[in-house]
This record gives sequence, C-alpha cells and structure tokens, in this order.
Amino acid sequence: MSLYAFLGTLEIGFIYGLVAMGVYLTFRILDFPDLTVDGSFTLGAAATAALIVSGVNPYLATLLGTLAAACAGIVTAWLNLRFNILHLLASILTMTALYTINLRVMGKPNLSLIMEPTMLTPFEDLGIPAMYLKVIFVAVCAIIGGLLLAWFLYTQYGLAMRAVGSNKRMAQANGIVVKEKVYVGLALSNGLVGLGGALFAQTSGFADSTMGIGTIVVGLAAVIIGESLFGTKSMLVVVLSCILGSIFYRIAVSMALNADFLGFQASDLNLITAVLVTLSLIFPKLRSEYKSKKAKRKKV
Repeated sequence: MSLYAFLGTLEIGFIYGLVAMGVYLTFRILDFPDLTVDGSFTLGAAATAALIVSGVNPYLATLLGTLAAACAGIVTAWLNLRFNILHLLASILTMTALYTINLRVMGKPNLSLIMEPTMLTPFEDLGIPAMYLKVIFVAVCAIIGGLLLAWFLYTQYGLAMRAVGSNKRMAQANGIVVKEKVYVGLALSNGLVGLGGALFAQTSGFADSTMGIGTIVVGLAAVIIGESLFGTKSMLVVVLSCILGSIFYRIAVSMALNADFLGFQASDLNLITAVLVTLSLIFPKLRSEYKSKKAKRKKV
C-alpha cells in the first residue's frame, strides 16, 4: 500500500469513526436498530454542500448540515414513539424519504465542491501538504467528537440514557423520561453521522445522492471490530474503539483489495465487509471457548 493510499484510508477511517459512534449510540446504548443513518449521512453532506455552494460559511454550513441530520433522527424517533411503528420500519421509512429530500436539497444527484471554500481552507496557508492536512483535520474532529461523547455518557443525563437502553421499565420506574432520552439519543446519533457526511463531502470535494448506501453496515463493522479488539472496559475505551475499529476496518478492506493473490476487485467490497464482520463476531466466541477449555484442562 502506497503512502498516499494509506493516508486516504486513515482519512476515511476517521470520518467513519464518527459514523461508528453514532451507530454505537443507537444499537448499543439505546438498543434501537436505526437504519436512518444511510440517509442522514447523505443529508449531512448534501445540506452542507448546498449551503457552501450558496455562499454560506463552511463552518456554519457544517453545523446546519449536522442539525439537519439530527432532525432526521428525531423524525424516526417520532414515528416509533408517537405511532408505535417498529424501530426498523420507522427508520426505513425515514431513510427512504431522505433519498428524495437529499435530491431536493442538492437540486441534482451530484454537487461538486471543487474550488469552493471548505472547513480546511483557513489551514491551507500553514504549508502542510493537502494529503496530511486532511488526515490531521478529520483525526482532530473524530477524537474531539469521541471525547465529548464519552464525557456525555458519564454525565447524569448520559447515565439515564444508558439506563433506558438497558431496561426501559426500570428506568421509567425510577423517574426517567424514556421518550425524551430516545429523542435526544437518535438526534445525537444521526447528528454525528451527518457530521461525518459533511466532513466526507468537504474532504472528497463532492456530495452525491448515493454516497450513504451501506453506511449502516460500515458503522456496525467498525463498532464490532472495535469491541472485539479493544473490549468494553469503560465508555471512553468503547467510544475511542469505534474510531480505531473504523480505521482497522478500512485498512483491512484496503489490504484485501490490494492483495493480488486474493483476486478481489472494488466490486467485492460488500463481500469483504460481510467476511470481516462475521470474523469479528466469531472471534470473541472462539476465544471464550478456548479459555474455557483451557481452564477445564488445568482443573483436571
């Protein structure tokens, strides 16, 4: 793998680390299977790109794009909580609607940001080569996002949200407003995903209506790989493992695609993803079984 390809892998890995944190928040913390992310990732990118092209400051555009994605999460939560629509179905409905909304926001399927100012523009005069600057910038964004999320989950409000995901009835019996926590959780989750989309559009130089397809699978893969490799000892470890899991996933995919003896092509990405996720799910169980057998042998 060339240095340029490795830096590109790191860049995408850090961006999808934000997506992984959003997915972790819904799947692991709230126990809410949310497929909205496939649409909210694109919405974050589309809204940010459309605003930048219209002349809005890139930082303000990114904030508004993130908030738009957060609103998508609120819509999913509203469909589920207000009308008792199943989690998956509610998120699929929102995701389907977002495909049209994203096209409306951009006005066309693809919006170019080449020659437009981005969040990186103020730092371009520092003399750092563009390929390094992008990695450093997205790494700082992902790490700050991870630290803030870990801090939030340790606050009283975050602990209440974790309690809702663990046992809704028990949480309600202790005076926690369950619906409020679900609304906030889904907004926060999709906001993180939308921020990832906004950064992706600005570092890649475009926003596309199909760029969010498969985002949920990539986010899940990063979460599972991160948990398998680094464990779940504390919230800080778990949140940061989402970022590292995303980077490991990208490196593994890149190595598989570049290994000539494996014969993989770019079109085999979904197969590689499925194999990596399956191995990540199987590995902890095999390790547990091995330790259990080893302990039994010592007793004998």
